[in-house]
Formats: sequence, C-alpha cells, structure tokens
Amino acid sequence: MKKIFILLFIFSSLLLSDEAHDIINKLDENMRGKNIYIMMSMKVVSMGHQREMKIESYSQGTKKSFVKVLYPPKDKGITFLSLDNQMWQYVPKIERIIKIPPSMMLQNWMGSNITNDDMVKQSSIIEDYNPRILEKNGTVVTIELMPKEDAAVVWGKIIINIDTATYTSNKDIFYDEEGKEVRVFLYDKVQKHGKYYIPTYWKIQPSDNKNSFTEIILEDVKYDTDISEQYFKKSALQRFSR
Repeated sequence: MKKIFILLFIFSSLLLSDEAHDIINKLDENMRGKNIYIMMSMKVVSMGHQREMKIESYSQGTKKSFVKVLYPPKDKGITFLSLDNQMWQYVPKIERIIKIPPSMMLQNWMGSNITNDDMVKQSSIIEDYNPRILEKNGTVVTIELMPKEDAAVVWGKIIINIDTATYTSNKDIFYDEEGKEVRVFLYDKVQKHGKYYIPTYWKIQPSDNKNSFTEIILEDVKYDTDISEQYFKKSALQRFSR
C-alpha cells in the first residue's frame, strides 16, 4: 500500500510539473510571439521627482532585442542591442558604443525600476527556470520559478500569478539569491492582438521603497510582423539611432 501511495504521489507530481511547464510556455509565447514590436511610454517616480520617457523595442525570440529611446530630447537616440546574451549601448552625445557586462544586468535601466535584463529580455523563463505550481484559485495559477543549476540568471526565485483564461501574468514577485523579496511587477488592462493577449499597463514597485515606482503603458503592440534583421546587428546601434 505504501508503494502504491508513493507511485501515485510521483505520478501526480509529474502531472503538475507538466502542467506548470505548459502554462509557462503559453505565458512566454504571449509575451514574445515569433517577434514583437512595442511602442511604450514610461513614467519614473523617485524621491519626489517624476520623469517620462518614450521607447520603442523590437524583439525576436529570447536572443535578439533592439531598444531605442525616443523621448526626452536629451536621451533621444540612445539605443540598446542584445544578441546571444551580450548587450551593447550606443550614446549619440559621445558617439560611442559601450558593451554592458553580465555583472551590470541587474542595474537599473535609465534610472527606472526595471533592469538592463528586463529591457532587453535576455533571460528566458522557459530556458532558465524550473516551474512548480504552488496554488490554484479559479483561473489564476501561482507558479514558483527556480533557476536551473547552469542558468546564468539574476534572480534567485520568481513567483508568478498567471490567469489561464488569457495566459497573462497579473503579478510577478522577484527574489534575490538569499530569498529576499526585491520587487513586484503588477499588470493590468489586458488586450488581445490576433491570437495573443498582453497586459498594456505595468507597474514596477521596489519592495524596500514604496515611494519609488515605474509605470509602463504599451501604446502600440505588433506581433509577428516583418521586422528587419538589420535591427539585430551591431551596426543597428548607430544606424537606427538617428
């Protein structure tokens, strides 16, 4: 009888593991598609000050991403490129391309509450993390993501609340390697684009500073469009900066 119980436990654990992988796969597909273009506005609030930015990004899979700052004028034309886990920045004012080392992927991007890693979508939850279902509440499933042993990731753990009606997240909690909560992503205003669903309002809140946050509004989203491969070459940093 004990052996049967153990076998049933192992079988149910495998089923839950398969379900967790399936949910995460669908979430990742919704966020990326085959490729995706996004025009977004960003508001950064910190120490009583507020500033706004406009950004456009082009992404293909988990290894290719190009980002350009459109506003404010002082930052216009700053570009970022991520290729195969390497990242570069071009600054027009000094006409210089800077390679960003892996050690700086956790640093804040342009003074916001998102990181360099977030902005270029370098980490893949599919490739880098093992998912496990923690809880189910109606259509919302809470999944814990733990990094794989050989994964070069910046987070020690991520907890995600996913609405399986649309396979979009409504809340992500990020933890450091010591298990301390670092920040929370909140998502709202889900829109459908073709076969994909995506939240168009994001709020990033540091866990240790409630007076600082970043809001992102996705103003334009295009999935699976004809994005030129020219965006994913190092020459793009200067070429598309103009």
